[in-house]
Amino acid sequence: MSSTYAGFLEGYPCKPVNEMVTRRLQWQAEQMFPSAPSHLVPPRLTYKDPTPRAFGPVVELPPVACVGLFRSTAIASDLDPVLHRSSLAVVWFQTPLSVPTDESADPGLRDLNWDELAGDYEL
Repeated sequence: MSSTYAGFLEGYPCKPVNEMVTRRLQWQAEQMFPSAPSHLVPPRLTYKDPTPRAFGPVVELPPVACVGLFRSTAIASDLDPVLHRSSLAVVWFQTPLSVPTDESADPGLRDLNWDELAGDYEL
């Protein structure tokens, strides 16, 4: 967990800045967990000021950026569940600074299609 706009000194939150933030977090996930596929949960954007500016309107991501690794049993049913596992590195954004629960987690995080997104690996 980290502040979404930590170290942001100039400008304002807008589409180009938000794209840089999400690309950086996806790159971080890939570097931290190179053996796992990675996935970005599409963030909920807040349109603070629709007035056109140099880089577009003010659009904010949620204040907390998260990168995590999730693991489970093997995806393929023909693989030995003792020797094989699946994993997925996930990037998501949230408003509260607390670990998400079933009730508080973003629906995009709760509804990940594990079978499509995760990758199998052997222990």
